[in-house]
Amino acid sequence: MRYPDSTGIRRHSCSMKTIENIKAIIHLREDRDNPVVGRFRGLTGKEIAECGDEAAVASAVGSLKSRGIGSKEVVILKKFMGRMFQKCPGSPGMICCNYRLMNTGFNCLYDCTYCFLNSYLNSFGIIQFINTETMFREIEESMLADRETICRIGTGEFTDSLMFDEVTGIAASLIRKASRYGNLFLELKTKSNNIRHLLDIREKGNAVLAWTLNTRRNIELYEAGTAPLEERIEAAAAACRAGFLTAFHFDPIILSNGWTGDYLDIVDRLFSRVDPGRVAWISMGCFRYRRGFKEIIRTAFPGQKITTAEMFPGPDAKYRYLKKMRADAYRSILGRIRSYTDRPFVYLCMETAEMWRSVFSREYRESSDLERDFNRHIKNYS
Repeated sequence: MRYPDSTGIRRHSCSMKTIENIKAIIHLREDRDNPVVGRFRGLTGKEIAECGDEAAVASAVGSLKSRGIGSKEVVILKKFMGRMFQKCPGSPGMICCNYRLMNTGFNCLYDCTYCFLNSYLNSFGIIQFINTETMFREIEESMLADRETICRIGTGEFTDSLMFDEVTGIAASLIRKASRYGNLFLELKTKSNNIRHLLDIREKGNAVLAWTLNTRRNIELYEAGTAPLEERIEAAAAACRAGFLTAFHFDPIILSNGWTGDYLDIVDRLFSRVDPGRVAWISMGCFRYRRGFKEIIRTAFPGQKITTAEMFPGPDAKYRYLKKMRADAYRSILGRIRSYTDRPFVYLCMETAEMWRSVFSREYRESSDLERDFNRHIKNYS
């Protein structure tokens, strides 16, 4: 197997981006009295564009572009008119955990090379949805309909859940709302260390603060603007001490020379700081991408090596490492996790039934089988 070579690749700065990196904020005039808009308008040192209609928003975006202000330096505040709460669409031919998604925004402050959002290069700005009452209502409608079945909801599919949550206040509000339902697990996934504003919340319920973890090398190469590994782990330790459940995602696992020791070292570091009894689940998923994505990120990130490994299309047409390489990675990381604890539910993200048999010796013919086992396991936490 040929691995990408990192020799000569310029590494990113380890400084984490924050709300301080935002230069401009755009919103409609009719939303001026919205609480989220008000908090953004209260920030100092930001250019504010208050627009009468969508045409004026487009004009403001054009003006910012002409002055060299970048897409990730602009926040566009707007109402989301679609359905915020939906089931994860999964991937054809793959076993999915049937996660529920809560759309709180689109695009991200960080610059991860492998992120599927890079496919949307025609979009400008970080879109922050401001109709939070709709988020709360859709959660409550779902939970009131079924108070028995375990429901897992996450907010980090199309953005980072906590990148500037100290301004939006969305996470704290969702946590308090979700705490009313013992069968609801609300996951807030991040690559930041931005949790201090959440630690004193008393009504935690089954809220899960979650981190994507990767090796130091891969964070430096492919996750520009995010928190370093050590800061993510320290934030997770603080969350555990404050009484939150936590979760961790080894996704994407990026294979390169020496990958085994690097990923096992993450597990060792994690459980040297984090209470295993407060870890609800851990996922694993190897780097994969759709057809055409390689060309997109080669343009966006000249010199990147992440797509130079030998990868082949799977049942869902996404390119992946060879089966044996993926299985070896999963078994190695799983074995190290289990040497510390049996408490969290460990699962594969978007993998085949064959891979589940190879790594876990479990027979999942369809996604509902995995969902059933997942929910049965974490029911002990509620």
